[in-house]
Amino acid sequence: MPDSGGFSSRPALCGYGTAMMILILDQLTKHWASATLVYRDPVAVTPWFDFMLAHNSGAAFSFLADAGGWQRWFFTVVTVVISAVLVVWLSRLSRSQLWLGLGLGLILGGGLGNLWDRLALGYVVDFVSLHYRTWYWPALLILALLKKLISSAGARLWKQTLMAFFSVPKQRQQP
Repeated sequence: MPDSGGFSSRPALCGYGTAMMILILDQLTKHWASATLVYRDPVAVTPWFDFMLAHNSGAAFSFLADAGGWQRWFFTVVTVVISAVLVVWLSRLSRSQLWLGLGLGLILGGGLGNLWDRLALGYVVDFVSLHYRTWYWPALLILALLKKLISSAGARLWKQTLMAFFSVPKQRQQP
C-alpha cells in the first residue's frame, strides 16, 4: 500500500482543518480590529508592541500598495494559484508528515484569509505593530506572526518535504 493517501489522507485532512480554523480566526480577529481600533492610531500593549489598524492593498511590507489597483487582481490570482499548489501538496504528503500538513494548513488558511479580504474589501486588514524605539516593522496580523514563528521552527521539515515533493516516487518491490 502506498505511503501517500491523497486528498483525504490524515495529513491532508489535518491541513484542511487547520486552514479552516485559521481562516475563521483570521476573519474574527480582523473583524475585531476593524470594529475596535481607529485607523492608524496605535494602542500600546507593551513598549515594543501596539495594535494599530492598517489597510494594505499591496503585498508584504506594502509592496506595490500604490500601484493603481491592478495589484489587487494580480495578488488574487497569485493567491489562488499558490492555494491550489498547497492543496495538491497536502494531498501528496505521506502519513508520517502530519506536522507538515499542519504547517501547510497554517499557510493556506492565512492566504485564504487575505484572499477573502482582497475580494471583499480591496485590501488586507493588518493590526499588529512591532517596533523598537523609532524603528517600526510594517503592520502584521497576529496569525501571520504565529505562522512565521512556526514555519521558521520547521525549516528543516520544509527542506525535506521540498526534496520529497520534487523527487520521483520509488516503486515498492514485492517480496
